[in-house]
Amino acid sequence: MKKLWILGLALITVLVLAACGSNDSSDGKSIKVTIGVNGSDGAQWPILKEKAAEEGIEIELVEFADYTLPNNALAQGEVDLNAFQHFSFLSQYVNESGEDIVPIGSTMFAPLGVYSEKIEDISELKEGDKIAIPDDPSNQARALRLLESADLITLADDFGLFGDPSKITDNPLNLEIIPMTAQQTPRVLPDVAAAIINNGIAGQAGFSPGEDPIYKESAEDESIYPYVNLIAARGEDKDNETYKRIVELYQEEDIEKAVEEDTKGGSYLIKLTQEEMDKAMEDSQQ
Repeated sequence: MKKLWILGLALITVLVLAACGSNDSSDGKSIKVTIGVNGSDGAQWPILKEKAAEEGIEIELVEFADYTLPNNALAQGEVDLNAFQHFSFLSQYVNESGEDIVPIGSTMFAPLGVYSEKIEDISELKEGDKIAIPDDPSNQARALRLLESADLITLADDFGLFGDPSKITDNPLNLEIIPMTAQQTPRVLPDVAAAIINNGIAGQAGFSPGEDPIYKESAEDESIYPYVNLIAARGEDKDNETYKRIVELYQEEDIEKAVEEDTKGGSYLIKLTQEEMDKAMEDSQQ
């Protein structure tokens, strides 16, 4: 009888433990969502994780060291979402890979800036000055668009999002535009009149992207939409309510303030509607 009582007690214990384990994963109070990122030190992430946890969503960041990896990981189901790229980058990936990855919300915009050790305003550029720009297709075209917005050059009507210096139709100051590896652009500042430097690279070089550029992209211009960063999901998950809630939490005022303070105004949130996101993807494919 004693053996039967012990056996029965053990069976009850196992059932209780099993029930507890079942509750942890199926009671709907704790949903785990993995997000692929390229750098997890932004001020927004601790805030987002805390707010999501209050609503029963456990966010785990999975950091990737290479820009080519987070989309592959998302497509293969290794992460649930990713947040590291802009619309132009995603569009190019989708076109090349054929994977069904879609934007479900916009996040932040990091303006491309013009930096100089020789002049204090873009209007001070003179005949024959040298300007260094990134040479990768997306950022090279973006840099040339920035020069056009400053009325320094004119680009061909068919320039698109991946045009190069051969598409310059007018260059009144005969500026010498020198494409180079993006990481080199800060290093050549002593040798050029100005350099167009990516936000992240500028920060790594000791610049304040919010304070140091003598000219930079404006968020008021719809042409920057393809360069707004986003949260992406697999196409089958585009209407997932948990994922959409994460986007909503990201776009709230406390995170907006944290991003601006953390980057000293170098980056800021942009909230695009679905129609604007669709346009950004469409524009990126031209």
